Amino acid sequence: MLYRRFGKTELQMPVITAGAMRFQTSWNAEETDKITDEEQANVKACLDAALEDGVNHFETARGYGTSEYQVGQAIADMPRKEILLQTKIGPAESEDEFLGWFEESLDRLGTDYVDLLSVHGINNGEILGKTLKQGTVDACQKLKEQGRVRHIGFSSHGSGETIIKAIETRTFEYVNLHWFYVDQSKFAAMEVAQGHDMGVFIISPNDKGGKLYEPPEKLVDLCHPLAPMVFNDLYCLLQPEIHTLSIGAKEPDDFGSHTTAARMLNDSDTPELVKTIFDRLEDEAVAVLGEDWWYNWPMGLPMWDETPGEVNIPEIVRLWNLAKAFDMVEYGKMRYNLLGNGGHWFSGQQAGQIDSLDLAPVLDESPFAEHIPTILAEAHEIFKGEDVQRLQED
Repeated sequence: MLYRRFGKTELQMPVITAGAMRFQTSWNAEETDKITDEEQANVKACLDAALEDGVNHFETARGYGTSEYQVGQAIADMPRKEILLQTKIGPAESEDEFLGWFEESLDRLGTDYVDLLSVHGINNGEILGKTLKQGTVDACQKLKEQGRVRHIGFSSHGSGETIIKAIETRTFEYVNLHWFYVDQSKFAAMEVAQGHDMGVFIISPNDKGGKLYEPPEKLVDLCHPLAPMVFNDLYCLLQPEIHTLSIGAKEPDDFGSHTTAARMLNDSDTPELVKTIFDRLEDEAVAVLGEDWWYNWPMGLPMWDETPGEVNIPEIVRLWNLAKAFDMVEYGKMRYNLLGNGGHWFSGQQAGQIDSLDLAPVLDESPFAEHIPTILAEAHEIFKGEDVQRLQED
């Protein structure tokens, strides 16, 4: 395993993290009686396999149901000082409420401290304001002073603007965010984080990063000789701003390709191989969509909350691009059908009513304004299926 200095925390962070959201038996944290011996044995086997491969950073959250408890049970016989343990807790209405939630998390985890505590889901300005002003940050600082939390960070599914605002408060030591080959919109936020010497932790590189565990044949061919997951791991980890990727394993073997990718970072020919695949992907996208479109499509697109019907134009167009260029239709369906169901975790609406909306005023700065409505309508036809409910606070 390769380890990197996790920004100002000074922790030596493995480049692969064991994400524990999918370990939970129930989304209700109180339903520990529903955990079967087989399910818990699998959680234990996953974390044992991770630790054996040098993946000593385990990451869970209060919002992951029974996950905290199951992780706590699995690590009970592990050497605590060899593990970097992280949990995440959403902003509370008061300092006392947050402290109470933290006590519950510690109890479930069976430990007296966590190495990393994230404020979970700073996804918009309102939530950032609540975090800063209603006691959550004060509680985190108190816990750090007591030695019960070593380092404080935050996670976000929000816009780059929101993430940058949170970073520039200078309150946090690290950030969990989305960034991968198929969605590079948060790059400026990563650069700002690097400028503040913050740790950068990438959320869901295989699921939200393209449903890469079930890649379309075209994407497999374009990424050859690497599997799409391995290419994406390496592409992310070759960015100097990024320190670790969270792997949401379900089975002990799920870490294998990712630890292989980590070892490849030490090979001198890996950067050139990744560049070759990157160039091949870019060339295919240009061949299918055109160079001007592929490199300039985000220009002038409004945010969802500035758009009639709250249609999330940038996200829908991004998914359309991937379906057209790389046959990533199933990934597009998974993400598209969350629109309207994801709350502040995945904001905006679908494009089903696009013909009845006047988008001209909000597209006046887009060089492709005349094409966007047609693309949105086509995307709706390609992706529309049954509504998808998001996994809890992922």
